[in-house]
Amino acid sequence: MEEMLKKLETELKLRGYSKKTLEAYRKYNKEFLEFTKKAPAKISVDDVKFYLAHMISDKESAPRTTNLARSAILFYYNDVLEKGFTNVKTPKIKASLPSVLTKDEVKKLIACAGTEKSRLIIMTLYSSGLRVSELVNLKWKDLEQADKVAWVRGGKGSKDRMIILSEVIIKSFEQLSKDSAYVFPGRHGPLTTRNIQNIISNAKNIAKIDKKVTPHTLRHSFATHLLEDGTDIRVIQELLGHSNLQTTQIYTHISSEQKKKIKSPMDTL
Repeated sequence: MEEMLKKLETELKLRGYSKKTLEAYRKYNKEFLEFTKKAPAKISVDDVKFYLAHMISDKESAPRTTNLARSAILFYYNDVLEKGFTNVKTPKIKASLPSVLTKDEVKKLIACAGTEKSRLIIMTLYSSGLRVSELVNLKWKDLEQADKVAWVRGGKGSKDRMIILSEVIIKSFEQLSKDSAYVFPGRHGPLTTRNIQNIISNAKNIAKIDKKVTPHTLRHSFATHLLEDGTDIRVIQELLGHSNLQTTQIYTHISSEQKKKIKSPMDTL
C-alpha cells in the first residue's frame, strides 16, 4: 500500500495539487484499499462503486465527502493506472447559500475581538476577501501599500492574484512589528488556520451573532457587500480568485440590499 500511496503523492505533487488535497486523496485511497482488501492492480470499477455505496448507506457520509472520495479514488485508478473507469455516480451536492453578515454584524464582530491583533485579523479577512489559508501566509513583501494592494502568492489552484487593501488596514499595519516575514506571525512561523478560526468564534460568541460565522463567512460578506455597493461581478470574480464566473454568481442570489431596492410592478401600474 505504501508504494501505491507514494506513487499517488508523487503524481499529485507533479501536477501542483495543494497539500490539503494531497492529504485528502491519500486518506480516501488508503481507506478504499483497506475496505476492498485487494491489490491496486486487481481493483475493478465495481469495487469503487461498492465502496462509495458503503460510504453513502453504511457510513452515512455527506454527499460532499462521498464526492471527494470518488475524485480521489478515480484520480489514482484513471490518471495514474489508466484503468479508464467510467459511469461512477454519487449523490449531487445540495446547493446552499452561504451565511453572510450584515455590515452592522461585521462592526460588532470587529468590536468584540479579544486583542488588537485579533481585531486586525478580522478586518483584513473582511476588507480583502482573503481565504484563511491565504491570510496566514501573507508576507510583508507581498504588500504594495502605496497602491493599496497586496498579492496572494500561490493561492487556490497555485495562482497569484491581486487583492485590495483598505486605508484603515494600511494605517493599522504601520503599527505592527516587521520582525517576522509574515504579517501575522505565530510563535514559530505563520499563525495556524485553527488560531484564526478560534479568534472569530470567540468574537462571534461575545458579539452574540446568531449565525454561522467562520473565516469564510467574512469572505462571503466581502463579496456580497461589494455587489450591493455596485461593484461589477467580474471584478469581484477577480478579487476572489474564482476561475469560473458561475462560482461568483451565487452572490447575486444573496444580495438582499439589491432586492430591497426593486419596486413591485404593482406600484408602477
